[in-house]
Amino acid sequence: MQRVEEGKLLWQPGEKWKNEANITKYMTWLQEKKGLQFTNYHSLWTWSVEHLEDFWESIWEYFGIQSKAPYTSVLSSFDMPGAKWFTGATINYTEHIFKNRKAEDIAIIHASELRDTTHVTWKKLYKDTSALQQTLKQLGVKKGDRVVSYVPNIYESVVSFLAVASLGAIWSSASPDFGTHSVIDRFKQIEPKVMITIDGYRYGGKYFNRIPVIEQIQKELPMLEATIGIPYLDQEVAFDSLKNPIRWGDAISINHDSLTYEYVEFNDPLWVLFSSGTTGMPKPIVHSQGGMLLEHLKATVLHTDLSEGDRFFWFTTTGWMMWNFLVGGLLGGSSIILYDGHPAYPDTDMLWRFAEETKMTVFGTSASYLTSCMKSGISPGKTYDLSHLKNISSTGSPLPPEAYQWCYDHVKEDLWIASASGGTDVCTAFILGVPILPVHAGELQCRGLGAKIESYNIAGESKIDDIGELVMTAPFPAMPIFFWNDTDGSKLQESYFDMFPGIWRHGDYIKITERGSCIIYGRSDATINRGGIRIGTSEIYRAVDLVKEVEDSLIVDIPLHSGDSFVPLFVIMKEGHELTEDIKNKINHQIRTQCSPRHVPTDIFQAPDIPRTLNGKKLEIPVKRILMGHDIHKVVNKGSLSNPDMLEYFLQFAKKHMKQNV
Repeated sequence: MQRVEEGKLLWQPGEKWKNEANITKYMTWLQEKKGLQFTNYHSLWTWSVEHLEDFWESIWEYFGIQSKAPYTSVLSSFDMPGAKWFTGATINYTEHIFKNRKAEDIAIIHASELRDTTHVTWKKLYKDTSALQQTLKQLGVKKGDRVVSYVPNIYESVVSFLAVASLGAIWSSASPDFGTHSVIDRFKQIEPKVMITIDGYRYGGKYFNRIPVIEQIQKELPMLEATIGIPYLDQEVAFDSLKNPIRWGDAISINHDSLTYEYVEFNDPLWVLFSSGTTGMPKPIVHSQGGMLLEHLKATVLHTDLSEGDRFFWFTTTGWMMWNFLVGGLLGGSSIILYDGHPAYPDTDMLWRFAEETKMTVFGTSASYLTSCMKSGISPGKTYDLSHLKNISSTGSPLPPEAYQWCYDHVKEDLWIASASGGTDVCTAFILGVPILPVHAGELQCRGLGAKIESYNIAGESKIDDIGELVMTAPFPAMPIFFWNDTDGSKLQESYFDMFPGIWRHGDYIKITERGSCIIYGRSDATINRGGIRIGTSEIYRAVDLVKEVEDSLIVDIPLHSGDSFVPLFVIMKEGHELTEDIKNKINHQIRTQCSPRHVPTDIFQAPDIPRTLNGKKLEIPVKRILMGHDIHKVVNKGSLSNPDMLEYFLQFAKKHMKQNV
């Protein structure tokens, strides 16, 4: 495909799009109820960030938030971190999922490599959630307890989350393709009372029994009291080796037709998501019930334009925050679509056939999936009936201009494409789309309402049309309320507020254009980001360390012009060993099983040594920047290194391997 100019105008919304958009209805409401008139989206955005309290209070009113107790203030202060929202209010996320739903409408459509496509009504979803809530109560689960899930993206995972949240308990999830140590490192930190799990799964036509893995995980969770087992791979499986097992069928067999809701403080925890830094254990990020409720209503209804009758799909695993966001699609009354399996099995057309079958209106995926479709030469719009499809949303990494063009050429001409950027840290996108704005190649349409996003240079100055650090300069309800076990808040402070005190630094490079659109240029930190799933380099190193022939390693993630990334792993071999194909296979096997299949490196190279600082830290970010072609004198101070001569290897590597790609 020919190179497409960044910023090229590809689509303009017609009057029908504009008039029927939820954002237009909200603007009309603001005019009628608040006397506020906005001529375009960007004037609305400016008001939303300059009058934060008025904006978020309007979201509360517009969506009819139900609170057992009234709030005393919208925002306690403008300090970051530390700002608290809607102090005094007591709410429940699950209550708003089921609010005013029509019993016979479709709530969830789900399918997998093991299951045919099934439609679930709101009535059944409510009944199963009510029954599971009773089972959890019988197990002693109450407000503040942790319930963890080792379940793929299937119907039972949604039921489980809704039941847990209804009790004011705290949810956390890991995808079953995560390896033993990765899961232990996550769940052990939060000391769960109950674990919900499957026996195994199928991916790409292959079967994976996880019972031995679950047994190992549970041995490291001495505080665990019970297991709810879902027969998924084998309907006759015995869960007898697990901690006090209850089969799923028994867990939802209680005849109980009424959910009860535990009202919690607006700023109380809803879930713990994990995002890894470059060193140490995965970060346990805690979000609030109220913050997620308001943000997901705003993002899914006003930005993603979901309403009753929409069918909202995102290809995700339960280990990615997009699963949580997908469930949030239920808040506006739309149906959500779940799929568990390989996106290109048995062939590349799989998800497009699924889009036709389910009459999908919003197709959410990763940028890497769209670029792989582009490279494969398929034309889904010619092969399948995609007449219901109105939107393709993309996240995980920057969507290249060529992929935008491919969607219009090979999927549908009258199509709204919304590339989005956010992350696990906020469990939402704060740069995303809206259907009343045009689509330009390579650009994210707008900054989200209520999210004061700016581009800062190294001096902390806000710039337009200049690449800088993505920062948020005002409080946002979806920010973490704390990290688990971070009693003094130091880890939270270090993660987001160290570079610019009092300002959230997200770790992306961004350019904000004169017209208010944004361009993301990839991560500015050193985590490995594959298809939107971030994993810390320390987790990769732990897996590589299991290969006895390897002395040390370093991994970096290099964004490419194509929209993909090049992830080289550099290894130092132990004396007497050379890097062979057999050892490469061993390394990839360990990363695949201990971390996840998607984080296997692009290639593995034998290096003479790993450059380190004087105190022994690996130079991940400087090496990444050297490989991207940055001036070595600007990215690293050789005087701070214990082995500065090792930089020459990476300079030569960049000349040999990177020149044509970055």
